[in-house]
Amino acid sequence: MQWEIVIGLEVHAQLSTQSKIFSGASTAYGAPPNSQACVIDLALPGVLPVLNKGAVERAIKFGLSVGAKINSPSIFARKNYFYPDLPKGYQISQFELPVVQGGNIQIQADGEEKNIRLTRAHLEEDAGKSLHEDFHGMSGIDLNRAGTPLLEIVSEPDMRSSAEAVVYAKTLHALVRWIGICDGNMQEGSFRCDANVSVRPCGTEKLGTRCEIKNLNSFRFLEKAIDYEARRQIEILQDGGTIRQETRLYDANKDETRTMRTKEDANDYRYFPDPDLLPLEISANWIDQVQLALPELPQVRRDRYMSEFALSAYDASVLTSSRETADYFESTIKQLPGQAKLCANWIMGEISGQLNKEGLEITACPITPSQLATLLKRISDGTISGKAAKTVFESMWNGELERNVDAIIAAKGLKQISDDSTIEKLVEQVLTANAQQVADYRNGKEKAFNSLVGQIMKATQGKANPAQVNTILKKKLGG
Repeated sequence: MQWEIVIGLEVHAQLSTQSKIFSGASTAYGAPPNSQACVIDLALPGVLPVLNKGAVERAIKFGLSVGAKINSPSIFARKNYFYPDLPKGYQISQFELPVVQGGNIQIQADGEEKNIRLTRAHLEEDAGKSLHEDFHGMSGIDLNRAGTPLLEIVSEPDMRSSAEAVVYAKTLHALVRWIGICDGNMQEGSFRCDANVSVRPCGTEKLGTRCEIKNLNSFRFLEKAIDYEARRQIEILQDGGTIRQETRLYDANKDETRTMRTKEDANDYRYFPDPDLLPLEISANWIDQVQLALPELPQVRRDRYMSEFALSAYDASVLTSSRETADYFESTIKQLPGQAKLCANWIMGEISGQLNKEGLEITACPITPSQLATLLKRISDGTISGKAAKTVFESMWNGELERNVDAIIAAKGLKQISDDSTIEKLVEQVLTANAQQVADYRNGKEKAFNSLVGQIMKATQGKANPAQVNTILKKKLGG
């Protein structure tokens, strides 16, 4: 029997506010345990939550970016469960009327565009953190994260492979960073995924029993966890067993998922509207203001790069993988009109390669768009060859001669020979010294031509303009 994997993701994006969603306590990362938990976060008697307007505005931004409906009124609810790191005994979340309803994320999967539907995106507070490693036979509780604002983004079960799920998660990750609502730092827990995985026989419509894999904080772990869980479920079903609906954890060391708890249904959480928070009214005027402040979105910019600069869908997608990369490209192309493909190739090639090698973001690139544009001008105007440009690039990256392109070219003697009369004399000398290869070429041996080009380039230490060498050589050979 052939099986189909069905995947939906729940992504928790920590919103980039400086204070928590219902209190004024700081959300800064890395503070000593329990130093950023105020009386509201600790749920002391008599305290009341006050909604953070900035968190709501970021949720609206996201909703507009994915073409969703912004609900008004939107209702906050109490999600009741008992856990040591949840001081109130309930989490303030949203249930029946989330702030964002519906929407879509377009992904590029296997060379084709696919639409992933969103169910909702709702605001909620994060819980604290249980600490087990530093305590013998006990657990510690750090409530710094308690009350941190989250936007939980829930997809429909539209993905059919772990690869698609990773592309979706990466696309969503890029979007929340692009519009400035989340820093996307997965190591710090700012962007976490829960994967709902089930399998069913190919060709059937009914969904299988799903298992939820919690708190996946890397794209690699997301892919591996889904692949393992799908294999586990298929093996159980093929052996005649049944899948139990449950919440599971992924163990990266053993590359396996294991049971955490039996999966609860919504009724188990006894949701009801929070009596301490009024229904959230979002005016049309507020939505319009947020809409006007939105940056050009990744999909819009991708389409513009394809139409305005004639770039391929792949190039446009890579260049818009982050807003910073897109801005770097645009700053470069402004100084080099008509050379979009050349700019794209160098940013996706040399720049990206060196950044990856050193583990840097493009915002930390030591070569500015202006400096890169100057280097590329020297290629396009024939001052240096593409090969020599890579030598100049390396010197610029290392900070030589204050990254002055022309100074580096002069100091290393890399200026290309582009004078026709000089090249013509060199061609004649090589032809005279290689009479046999000339005869071979004229007798139909094409490889002899490349050999002659190589001899000319060797004689000039690679400095002759290759295009001019080819043109003059063909002319001399009567080609």
